Amino acid sequence: MSASDTDFLGRPIIAVTGVGIVSSLGRGVEANWDALTAGRSGIHRIDRFSTEGLRTTISGSVDFMGEMGQTSTGLSYAMAEAAGSEAIRMAGLDDEDFGAPLFLAAPPVEMEWQHRLKLDAMDGGDIEAAGYDRLLEIARKHPDPSIYHLTQCSRISEMLADRLGTRGLPITLSTACASGASAIQLGVEAIRRGETDRAITIGTDGSITQESLIRFSLLSALSTNNAVPERASKPFSKDRDGFVMAEGAGALVLESYASAKARGATIYGLILGCGERADDFHRTRSKPDGSPIIAAIKAGLADAGLPPEGIDYINAHGTSTPENDRMEANGLAAVFGERLKQTPISSNKSMIGHTLTAAGAIEAVFSILSLKEGILPPTINHDNPDPAIDLDVVPNTARRQDIGAVLSNSFGFGGQNACLVLGRAPSA
Repeated sequence: MSASDTDFLGRPIIAVTGVGIVSSLGRGVEANWDALTAGRSGIHRIDRFSTEGLRTTISGSVDFMGEMGQTSTGLSYAMAEAAGSEAIRMAGLDDEDFGAPLFLAAPPVEMEWQHRLKLDAMDGGDIEAAGYDRLLEIARKHPDPSIYHLTQCSRISEMLADRLGTRGLPITLSTACASGASAIQLGVEAIRRGETDRAITIGTDGSITQESLIRFSLLSALSTNNAVPERASKPFSKDRDGFVMAEGAGALVLESYASAKARGATIYGLILGCGERADDFHRTRSKPDGSPIIAAIKAGLADAGLPPEGIDYINAHGTSTPENDRMEANGLAAVFGERLKQTPISSNKSMIGHTLTAAGAIEAVFSILSLKEGILPPTINHDNPDPAIDLDVVPNTARRQDIGAVLSNSFGFGGQNACLVLGRAPSA
């Protein structure tokens, strides 16, 4: 490995040689990028299940993945498989024999209502226990492999490992809304340590159900702007009222720069740095002084060897919740100072909604495409700016701009904060 293949700390430079994506905007990189840069929304009314009596009746659900989409585990796998296969093929590799590690961000797995009802129907009336104890007792007496597999945390990664031909034990992680970025960080670190020349990192989430919708509603986290679904997600606007739950998957093939060059691969961008910090203040709220968010941003910049002025564009976490958008803006201001007002910052979530576990990976894919194409996706629905958040949010219309480095933020419930710094591919 020559000096030109290593970064300022002597570590392997990390190249992105393939990306893949599924979201409410469609399946595949081309369909998603065309819709995103056109400012088109994928938010729509929920017809997957009855929303009668629910405060929120809209989402960015993915309803076009066929039979596998009938369960959360099945849909999460189907989207991850589609995105992962696309990324590997874009990298010029065999999507049935990738031959390197898999790092997967997947949503928490639990028994869905229809499976609880299925178990409940097996009770012959001889079980006295109640609640979960009762379900466990029924399951012991009437074991059902289909239910068992749907409730295993590692099930999606095991199926992906078989389908994509990855090597080693697949890693599954779940760090709330930071998960997708955390999976990328694990892949970066594995290559930097010399454990592998490449890795596939995927974030996926297909967990929109009645129960999950109710839970987020009870936290007062969701938008109730149901009348015009495509206008409900409005990050950084004065009248924002919550996020819109969404589904999707994003995948990136990461490879050492030396390995990518040696096999003549096309390099679409670079992962320059990763930063993470935990926040123990509250299960959903950020620490009031923003110190964990600030520290995560600074850690990402330091890992990339860049000062704040080295960032040309920020792909915001931008969930459209009153507190999150304010805290993110305050955290960025603490790091960037007055320069923040001149740094474009936009939120993909204004169009695709909040894909939760998948968000960090999906937004990393969009950041790579922004670097490659020189186009900044807009923040749509920005008709009522918040005077307390004085930012250039690329309002409503995409912007052509040559950029060299992007900061992509992912701040999750439970105090999980992850920031990625991505760079433009070197000139040939």
